[in-house]
Parts: sequence; C-alpha cells; structure tokens
Amino acid sequence: MTSTEPPARPYGSRRALLAELASTDDRRRKLTVVVVMLGVLMAAVDTTIVVLALPAMERSLHISMADVIWVIIGYVLTVTILATQVGRLGDMFGRARMYELGFLVFVIGSALCASAASEATIVGFRLLQGLGGAFLTANSGAVLADAFPAEQRGRAFGYNSIGWNIGAILGILLGGLLITYASWRWIFWINVPTGLFALGLAAAVLRDTRSAARQPLDLSGMALLGTGLFGVLWAMTRLTTSSLSAGTLAWLVGGAASLGVFVLVEHGRRAPMVDLRLFRIPTLAPTLLAALFQGLANFAVLYLVLMYLQGVRQLSPLHASLLLVPGYLVGGVIGPYCGRISDRIGAIWPATVGLGVEIAALGIYSQLRPGTSLVTVAAAAVLNGIGAGAFMPANNAAVMKIVPGNDFGTASGMLRTFANVGMVLSFAVAILVAARSISRRLAFAIFLGTTSLPRRLGASLTTGLHAAFFASIAFMAVATVLSATRWLRFGSPRAAEPPKP
Repeated sequence: MTSTEPPARPYGSRRALLAELASTDDRRRKLTVVVVMLGVLMAAVDTTIVVLALPAMERSLHISMADVIWVIIGYVLTVTILATQVGRLGDMFGRARMYELGFLVFVIGSALCASAASEATIVGFRLLQGLGGAFLTANSGAVLADAFPAEQRGRAFGYNSIGWNIGAILGILLGGLLITYASWRWIFWINVPTGLFALGLAAAVLRDTRSAARQPLDLSGMALLGTGLFGVLWAMTRLTTSSLSAGTLAWLVGGAASLGVFVLVEHGRRAPMVDLRLFRIPTLAPTLLAALFQGLANFAVLYLVLMYLQGVRQLSPLHASLLLVPGYLVGGVIGPYCGRISDRIGAIWPATVGLGVEIAALGIYSQLRPGTSLVTVAAAAVLNGIGAGAFMPANNAAVMKIVPGNDFGTASGMLRTFANVGMVLSFAVAILVAARSISRRLAFAIFLGTTSLPRRLGASLTTGLHAAFFASIAFMAVATVLSATRWLRFGSPRAAEPPKP
C-alpha cells in the first residue's frame, strides 16, 4: 500500500526553510522601519520648512501677522486633538490600513495647501493635512510595535528618530532653497511625490498581523475629548496674540470641564475611546507625563533660539535655522544607539539621563547674551540633540512595551497626544514669558522674521528669553523626576517592564 503522506523534510531542509523565513521576516521589518521613517520624515520636514515659509505666505496671501501662526498651530492642534481617536481607529480597523490612509490624506492636503489662494483656504487645508498627520503619527508607533518584539523596539524607535532629525534638516535646507529660488508653494508640492511613493511602499510592505478589535465607535467620547483639548489649547494659543478676555477664559474653563466629563463618561463605557484602565499600569502615567513635560520644555527651544538669533543677533530665518542643524544631525545619529541601550538595560536610564543632558543645554541657552559666540549656540543645539536622541526612542519604546498588544494604537495615539499638548503649550508659554520685556506683537514679528529688533531693545529681549529658558528648565526637571520615579518605585529599570511576550 502506497502512502499518500509527503515525505518528511530532511533536517537540513527544515533548517534552511526556517532560516529563509527568518530572513524574510527580517527584511520585512527593515522595510517597515523605512516606511515609518518616511512618514516621520515628511512630518518633520513640514515642521521646520513651514516656519521658514511664514513670511512669504504672509506677503503672498495677505495674511495678518496675528493669523499667520495658525498655519503652524492649526496643523499641530489637529494632530493633538485627533491622535488618540485615530490611534483607537487603528486598533479597531487595522493599524497598517489607518497608516496608509494617513499618507493618502496627507498628500491630498499638501496638494491643496500648495494651491491655496487665501488665508481661509491655507489654514483650512492645513487642518486637512493635520488629519493625515494624525493618522500617520498616531499609528506609527503601533505599526513598529506590531513588527518588532518587545526586546527590539527601542532600536526600532531609535531608527525612527533618524527620520525625524533628517526631516528637520531637510526642511531647513529645502525651505531656504525653495523660498529663495522658487515659491513657498513648493514646500507643499514636494510632499506629493514623496507621499505617493511612501503610500505605495506601505501598501506593499505593511500587514496587519493582529485581528482588528471591531467595536462600536465612541462618538460622544471623541466629541468630549476633542472639544476639551480644543478649548484648552485654543485659549492658550489666543493668549500669545491677545490679552486675557472673558471669551478666552470661557474657552479655557469649558475645555477643562469637557475633559472632566470625558473622564467620568469613559469609566462607564463598554468600548471607550480611551480605555482608562490602561492608567492602572504603574509606569504608564509617568511615562506619558514625562513626554508631555519634555515637549513643553523642548519645543519652546526652537522658538526661543530663533527669536534670539533673528531678534538679538539680526540673522535671517534661514541662517538662524542653519545653526540648529548640528543638533538635529547628532540627535539622529545617537538615537539608534540609545534605542539599543534601552533594549538591553531598560528604558528608564537612557530616558532620564537624556533629560538631564537637555537641562544642561537649556542652562547654556539661559546664559545667552547679545555678544555670545554663535559657536556656543550651535554647541548647545548639539547637546540638546544628544539629550533628545537619548530620551525619545527610550520613552516611546517604554510605552509600547508596557501596554497590551490590542491597545497599541490607543497607546501610540495617547503618547502623541501628550507630547503634542506639551508642544502647543510650549509655544504659548515661550511667547508669553519671552514677551514680558517687549510687546507680544513685536516678539511675534521677530519670531516670524518679518521685522528687526531695534538694537536698544536687544538686552530687554534677552532678559525675557532668559526667563523663558528658566521656565523650560523647570518643566524639564519635572520630566526628569517623573522618568526617574519609575526606577525609584521598582528598584531597577527592568522591573518596571513586563516580561517579554
């Protein structure tokens, strides 16, 4: 009788098959990192390149100085308000699918921004672009967490930081060239071919490895969270260009009240927009709050240093931005190494030490004078890049290591929300504190690069900047303490992390 069973595969063939499968998985992981890096790179380019283009947009579209900043803030607000919600959508309908949707919406928003003909259209299209950015940034961490085991996620997030820093550098260099020799519209057109290439690569490479958790949408939760964040952040950003009024106070109080109602309502939901039980994980809250306070302290540095270089030192926006390039370059190089260290010894030490290095950089900035060498400014930027390059990959990986796999999208969105809340508030605090010695309008115009500071006011602006840098040091110190408490509570970095799955 002839057996119909296939012959047993020789041991050597099985070993070759396993090696081939491992090689295929490794190749797919590398391509996944490339796809996510492209998304992060595009977002970073958009951050620095738009700052340089603001004066040209103001002239071309006849936008008032008080409103042109919404070209930046509107985008960041949209990402901040929607990050948690679209991260949850990734958990429900597939992270890879939502990430690819982000590329599509971002490309469409970019093309529309390049075609904008008025103040209303450029701000409105930037909001659409921000929707695409929310899908990208909120789901990028979940896509990496799906692709890599827990013991390799620090390295993956370290490579991700390369994309951010290269994007920031490209934004400065391309922004200067395009605005000088072409048109500000090209800063958006360049996103179209890049985004379409990234979308095609994502469609070919990314796979949703976990079954989607199909649940009803929590529309009321989305509305309460979005309204609350918008109210608080709108009020804070309005304070940068106008004094406190009853309307601004109403937005602030109403936003805070909406967030309070959101917390109460979500506790009773069967399928909440944000599962608040995640905060029972002991190290999650300090990790997210460390991201918030680091963003609150660090994002202000971009505005404050540009105000110093353009206002006190009379540099052009492009030349001022070029002095920050060494910091971005070093941050990109150091990120993967610090990510690997966090994989070996845990995330707490790299993250906490990185925050300490950033405090040292802020200390140097707080001593700037009208005659300070520009080499010192560049050196402080390098130190700040080292600190950020150590903190961000480790802290991001820590979040994705401690949450359950079914909540990767929500956790990634929460991380982006906390960091972006810090970024938006950072801008408001920077302008408010720095402008205590000169008018807010003049401080704002100096940041935009649309006016020069009278030399007699150089010392006054420097004094205001010192106060803002000291405020950033205080926020960074809070982030450092929050990061360190994870070790103090558990006695070792590894004890604060769950066993590897």
